[in-house]
Amino acid sequence: MNKTKGAIAVFLGAASFGILSTFVKKAYEQGYNLAEVTGIQALLGALFLWLLWGILSGMGRTVQQQGSSAKWKILLSGISTGTVSILYYKCVQLVPASLAIVLLMQYIWIGQIIEMIFFKEKPQLSQIIVIVAILAGTVLATGMLEEPLANFSLEGIIYGMLAATAYSVFMIVNGRVGNDYHPIHKSAMMITGAFVLIAITLQPVGLLKADIFTGILPYGLLLALFGTVIPPLLFAYGMPKVGYSLGAVLSAVELPVAVCMSYLVLHESVSWLKWIGVLFILLTIFWKNKFKTNQ
Repeated sequence: MNKTKGAIAVFLGAASFGILSTFVKKAYEQGYNLAEVTGIQALLGALFLWLLWGILSGMGRTVQQQGSSAKWKILLSGISTGTVSILYYKCVQLVPASLAIVLLMQYIWIGQIIEMIFFKEKPQLSQIIVIVAILAGTVLATGMLEEPLANFSLEGIIYGMLAATAYSVFMIVNGRVGNDYHPIHKSAMMITGAFVLIAITLQPVGLLKADIFTGILPYGLLLALFGTVIPPLLFAYGMPKVGYSLGAVLSAVELPVAVCMSYLVLHESVSWLKWIGVLFILLTIFWKNKFKTNQ
Protein backbone atom coordinates (compact mmCIF):
# COMPACT_ATOMS: atom_id res chain seq x y z
CA MET A 1 0.00 0.00 0.00
CA ASN A 2 2.86 2.38 0.83
CA LYS A 3 4.43 1.69 -2.56
CA THR A 4 1.12 2.45 -4.27
CA LYS A 5 0.81 5.74 -2.40
CA GLY A 6 4.40 6.55 -3.29
CA ALA A 7 3.78 5.80 -6.97
CA ILE A 8 0.72 8.06 -7.00
CA ALA A 9 2.73 10.86 -5.37
CA VAL A 10 5.56 10.63 -7.91
CA PHE A 11 3.06 10.41 -10.78
CA LEU A 12 1.22 13.55 -9.63
CA GLY A 13 4.48 15.38 -8.99
CA ALA A 14 5.69 14.73 -12.51
CA ALA A 15 2.29 15.58 -13.98
CA SER A 16 2.41 18.95 -12.23
CA PHE A 17 5.68 19.70 -14.00
CA GLY A 18 3.99 18.83 -17.30
CA ILE A 19 1.41 21.60 -17.09
CA LEU A 20 3.94 24.40 -16.55
CA SER A 21 4.58 25.16 -20.22
CA THR A 22 0.85 25.77 -20.78
CA PHE A 23 0.70 28.35 -17.96
CA VAL A 24 3.84 30.00 -19.30
CA LYS A 25 2.32 30.28 -22.78
CA LYS A 26 -0.82 31.80 -21.29
CA ALA A 27 1.26 34.36 -19.38
CA TYR A 28 3.10 35.31 -22.56
CA GLU A 29 -0.25 35.74 -24.34
CA GLN A 30 -1.17 38.32 -21.69
CA GLY A 31 1.93 40.35 -22.53
CA TYR A 32 4.26 39.36 -19.70
CA ASN A 33 7.90 38.77 -20.54
CA LEU A 34 10.51 36.16 -19.68
CA ALA A 35 11.97 38.09 -16.74
CA GLU A 36 8.55 38.61 -15.15
CA VAL A 37 7.44 35.00 -15.62
CA THR A 38 10.61 33.38 -14.29
CA GLY A 39 10.99 36.02 -11.57
CA ILE A 40 7.50 35.64 -10.12
CA GLN A 41 7.78 31.83 -10.08
CA ALA A 42 11.13 31.81 -8.27
CA LEU A 43 10.10 34.57 -5.85
CA LEU A 44 6.82 32.99 -4.80
CA GLY A 45 8.31 29.50 -4.85
CA ALA A 46 11.07 30.53 -2.45
CA LEU A 47 8.58 32.30 -0.17
CA PHE A 48 6.28 29.26 -0.06
CA LEU A 49 9.13 26.85 0.68
CA TRP A 50 10.68 29.02 3.40
CA LEU A 51 7.24 29.51 4.97
CA LEU A 52 6.62 25.76 4.90
CA TRP A 53 10.07 25.08 6.35
CA GLY A 54 9.42 27.63 9.11
CA ILE A 55 6.12 25.94 9.98
CA LEU A 56 7.73 22.49 10.10
CA SER A 57 10.61 23.80 12.20
CA GLY A 58 8.19 25.40 14.61
CA MET A 59 6.25 22.14 14.93
CA GLY A 60 9.44 20.20 15.60
CA ARG A 61 8.86 17.86 12.67
CA THR A 62 12.06 18.54 10.78
CA VAL A 63 14.50 15.81 9.90
CA GLN A 64 18.24 16.44 9.51
CA GLN A 65 17.67 20.16 9.91
CA GLN A 66 21.34 20.98 10.20
CA GLY A 67 23.30 19.17 7.49
CA SER A 68 27.04 19.15 7.25
CA SER A 69 27.15 20.50 3.69
CA ALA A 70 28.02 24.17 3.28
CA LYS A 71 24.82 26.15 2.68
CA TRP A 72 26.51 28.33 0.07
CA LYS A 73 27.05 25.21 -2.07
CA ILE A 74 23.32 24.49 -2.03
CA LEU A 75 22.50 28.11 -2.81
CA LEU A 76 25.03 28.01 -5.63
CA SER A 77 23.54 24.79 -6.96
CA GLY A 78 20.31 26.73 -7.36
CA ILE A 79 21.99 28.37 -10.35
CA SER A 80 21.29 25.19 -12.31
CA THR A 81 17.60 25.41 -11.36
CA GLY A 82 17.38 29.06 -12.38
CA THR A 83 19.21 28.36 -15.62
CA VAL A 84 16.73 25.63 -16.54
CA SER A 85 13.79 28.00 -15.97
CA ILE A 86 15.35 30.80 -18.02
CA LEU A 87 16.33 28.60 -20.98
CA TYR A 88 13.20 26.44 -20.99
CA TYR A 89 10.74 29.33 -20.68
CA LYS A 90 12.61 31.17 -23.44
CA CYS A 91 12.22 28.05 -25.57
CA VAL A 92 8.48 27.97 -24.78
CA GLN A 93 8.32 31.58 -25.96
CA LEU A 94 9.73 30.65 -29.38
CA VAL A 95 8.31 27.22 -30.19
CA PRO A 96 5.07 25.30 -29.51
CA ALA A 97 4.81 23.96 -25.96
CA SER A 98 4.57 20.40 -27.27
CA LEU A 99 7.93 20.82 -29.04
CA ALA A 100 9.54 22.52 -26.03
CA ILE A 101 8.84 19.59 -23.70
CA VAL A 102 10.22 17.10 -26.22
CA LEU A 103 13.42 19.15 -26.44
CA LEU A 104 13.67 19.28 -22.65
CA MET A 105 13.38 15.48 -22.45
CA GLN A 106 16.70 15.23 -24.27
CA TYR A 107 18.25 15.61 -20.82
CA ILE A 108 18.02 11.81 -20.58
CA TRP A 109 20.80 11.15 -23.06
CA ILE A 110 22.66 14.43 -22.51
CA GLY A 111 23.07 13.52 -18.84
CA GLN A 112 24.59 10.18 -19.82
CA ILE A 113 27.11 11.91 -22.07
CA ILE A 114 28.02 14.39 -19.31
CA GLU A 115 28.66 11.52 -16.90
CA MET A 116 30.75 9.73 -19.52
CA ILE A 117 32.91 12.82 -20.09
CA PHE A 118 33.29 14.27 -16.60
CA PHE A 119 32.94 11.17 -14.43
CA LYS A 120 34.85 8.88 -16.79
CA GLU A 121 32.03 6.37 -17.07
CA LYS A 122 32.57 4.06 -20.02
CA PRO A 123 29.58 4.00 -22.40
CA GLN A 124 27.63 0.74 -22.31
CA LEU A 125 25.73 -0.73 -25.23
CA SER A 126 22.42 -0.09 -23.44
CA GLN A 127 23.28 3.61 -23.07
CA ILE A 128 24.11 3.91 -26.77
CA ILE A 129 20.82 2.20 -27.67
CA VAL A 130 18.91 4.62 -25.40
CA ILE A 131 20.55 7.65 -27.00
CA VAL A 132 19.80 6.47 -30.54
CA ALA A 133 16.23 5.47 -29.65
CA ILE A 134 15.39 8.78 -27.97
CA LEU A 135 16.83 10.73 -30.89
CA ALA A 136 14.72 8.64 -33.29
CA GLY A 137 11.61 9.26 -31.18
CA THR A 138 12.46 12.97 -31.06
CA VAL A 139 12.51 13.18 -34.86
CA LEU A 140 8.93 11.87 -34.88
CA ALA A 141 7.68 13.78 -31.82
CA THR A 142 8.91 17.16 -33.05
CA GLY A 143 7.27 16.75 -36.46
CA MET A 144 10.51 17.05 -38.42
CA LEU A 145 9.26 14.46 -40.91
CA GLU A 146 6.04 16.41 -41.54
CA GLU A 147 7.27 20.00 -41.79
CA PRO A 148 10.28 21.59 -43.49
CA LEU A 149 13.06 22.62 -41.12
CA ALA A 150 12.49 26.22 -42.17
CA ASN A 151 9.22 26.18 -40.20
CA PHE A 152 11.05 25.61 -36.93
CA SER A 153 12.62 28.37 -34.87
CA LEU A 154 16.30 27.53 -34.81
CA GLU A 155 16.74 29.88 -31.86
CA GLY A 156 13.96 28.10 -30.00
CA ILE A 157 15.50 24.67 -30.66
CA ILE A 158 18.88 25.89 -29.43
CA TYR A 159 17.32 27.23 -26.23
CA GLY A 160 15.48 23.93 -25.80
CA MET A 161 18.68 21.90 -26.11
CA LEU A 162 20.50 24.25 -23.76
CA ALA A 163 17.63 23.84 -21.28
CA ALA A 164 17.96 20.07 -21.54
CA THR A 165 21.70 20.36 -20.88
CA ALA A 166 21.08 22.60 -17.86
CA TYR A 167 18.45 20.16 -16.60
CA SER A 168 20.98 17.33 -16.88
CA VAL A 169 23.44 19.37 -14.81
CA PHE A 170 20.68 20.06 -12.28
CA MET A 171 19.90 16.34 -11.94
CA ILE A 172 23.57 15.51 -11.42
CA VAL A 173 24.18 18.37 -8.98
CA ASN A 174 20.95 17.73 -7.08
CA GLY A 175 21.97 14.15 -6.49
CA ARG A 176 25.37 15.11 -5.09
CA VAL A 177 24.83 18.30 -3.07
CA GLY A 178 22.93 18.87 0.17
CA ASN A 179 21.44 15.41 0.59
CA ASP A 180 22.04 15.66 4.34
CA TYR A 181 19.44 18.45 4.57
CA HIS A 182 15.69 18.05 4.80
CA PRO A 183 14.23 18.09 1.22
CA ILE A 184 12.13 21.19 1.92
CA HIS A 185 15.07 23.06 3.46
CA LYS A 186 17.29 22.08 0.55
CA SER A 187 14.63 23.07 -2.02
CA ALA A 188 14.12 26.44 -0.31
CA MET A 189 17.83 27.23 -0.51
CA MET A 190 18.09 26.09 -4.13
CA ILE A 191 15.09 28.14 -5.28
CA THR A 192 16.50 31.14 -3.42
CA GLY A 193 19.71 30.70 -5.40
CA ALA A 194 17.65 30.45 -8.58
CA PHE A 195 15.85 33.71 -7.78
CA VAL A 196 19.15 35.49 -7.16
CA LEU A 197 20.38 34.33 -10.58
CA ILE A 198 17.17 35.48 -12.29
CA ALA A 199 17.25 38.82 -10.47
CA ILE A 200 20.85 39.46 -11.54
CA THR A 201 20.64 38.28 -15.15
CA LEU A 202 17.09 39.21 -16.21
CA GLN A 203 16.36 42.00 -13.72
CA PRO A 204 12.56 41.55 -13.47
CA VAL A 205 11.98 45.16 -12.38
CA GLY A 206 8.49 45.05 -13.88
CA LEU A 207 7.39 43.07 -10.83
CA LEU A 208 7.95 46.20 -8.75
CA LYS A 209 5.01 47.86 -10.53
CA ALA A 210 1.74 47.17 -8.75
CA ASP A 211 -0.34 46.63 -11.90
CA ILE A 212 2.13 44.13 -13.40
CA PHE A 213 2.60 42.27 -10.10
CA THR A 214 -1.12 41.89 -9.44
CA GLY A 215 -1.78 40.95 -13.06
CA ILE A 216 0.83 38.22 -13.23
CA LEU A 217 0.19 37.01 -9.68
CA PRO A 218 -2.34 34.27 -10.66
CA TYR A 219 0.15 32.80 -13.15
CA GLY A 220 2.94 33.16 -10.61
CA LEU A 221 0.97 31.27 -7.98
CA LEU A 222 0.25 28.44 -10.40
CA LEU A 223 3.86 28.25 -11.61
CA ALA A 224 5.24 28.38 -8.08
CA LEU A 225 2.88 25.74 -6.70
CA PHE A 226 3.11 23.31 -9.62
CA GLY A 227 6.75 24.02 -10.42
CA THR A 228 8.63 24.59 -7.16
CA VAL A 229 6.45 23.54 -4.21
CA ILE A 230 4.22 20.54 -4.98
CA PRO A 231 6.70 18.39 -7.00
CA PRO A 232 9.54 18.46 -4.41
CA LEU A 233 7.10 17.52 -1.63
CA LEU A 234 5.54 14.68 -3.61
CA PHE A 235 8.91 13.40 -4.83
CA ALA A 236 10.36 13.57 -1.31
CA TYR A 237 7.43 11.45 -0.10
CA GLY A 238 7.12 9.07 -3.04
CA MET A 239 10.65 8.40 -4.33
CA PRO A 240 11.90 6.53 -1.22
CA LYS A 241 8.84 4.25 -1.41
CA VAL A 242 9.06 3.33 -5.11
CA GLY A 243 12.81 3.46 -5.77
CA TYR A 244 14.75 5.31 -8.47
CA SER A 245 13.95 3.05 -11.44
CA LEU A 246 10.16 3.03 -11.03
CA GLY A 247 10.31 6.70 -10.03
CA ALA A 248 12.10 7.59 -13.26
CA VAL A 249 9.47 5.74 -15.31
CA LEU A 250 6.60 7.44 -13.47
CA SER A 251 8.30 10.83 -13.86
CA ALA A 252 8.15 10.44 -17.63
CA VAL A 253 4.41 11.23 -17.43
CA GLU A 254 5.54 14.86 -17.63
CA LEU A 255 5.94 14.42 -21.40
CA PRO A 256 2.43 13.19 -22.37
CA VAL A 257 0.81 15.59 -19.87
CA ALA A 258 2.58 18.57 -21.44
CA VAL A 259 1.65 17.43 -24.96
CA CYS A 260 -1.99 16.84 -23.95
CA MET A 261 -2.21 20.27 -22.30
CA SER A 262 -0.75 21.94 -25.38
CA TYR A 263 -3.32 20.17 -27.54
CA LEU A 264 -6.39 20.66 -25.30
CA VAL A 265 -5.72 24.12 -23.86
CA LEU A 266 -3.42 25.82 -26.36
CA HIS A 267 -4.96 24.05 -29.39
CA GLU A 268 -1.56 23.20 -30.85
CA SER A 269 -1.43 20.66 -33.65
CA VAL A 270 -0.33 17.22 -32.44
CA SER A 271 -0.45 14.65 -35.26
CA TRP A 272 -0.57 10.87 -34.84
CA LEU A 273 3.08 10.72 -35.98
CA LYS A 274 4.07 13.04 -33.12
CA TRP A 275 2.17 10.84 -30.67
CA ILE A 276 4.08 7.81 -31.96
CA GLY A 277 7.31 9.71 -31.27
CA VAL A 278 6.15 10.54 -27.72
CA LEU A 279 5.20 6.90 -27.14
CA PHE A 280 8.57 5.76 -28.50
CA ILE A 281 10.42 8.05 -26.07
CA LEU A 282 8.30 6.80 -23.15
CA LEU A 283 8.93 3.15 -24.05
CA THR A 284 12.65 3.89 -24.29
CA ILE A 285 12.62 5.41 -20.80
CA PHE A 286 10.74 2.37 -19.50
CA TRP A 287 13.19 -0.04 -21.13
CA LYS A 288 16.19 1.95 -19.90
CA ASN A 289 15.09 1.74 -16.29
CA LYS A 290 13.89 -1.87 -16.53
CA PHE A 291 17.31 -2.80 -17.98
CA LYS A 292 19.03 -0.97 -15.11
CA THR A 293 16.89 -2.84 -12.57
CA ASN A 294 17.73 -6.23 -14.09
CA GLN A 295 21.49 -5.60 -14.11
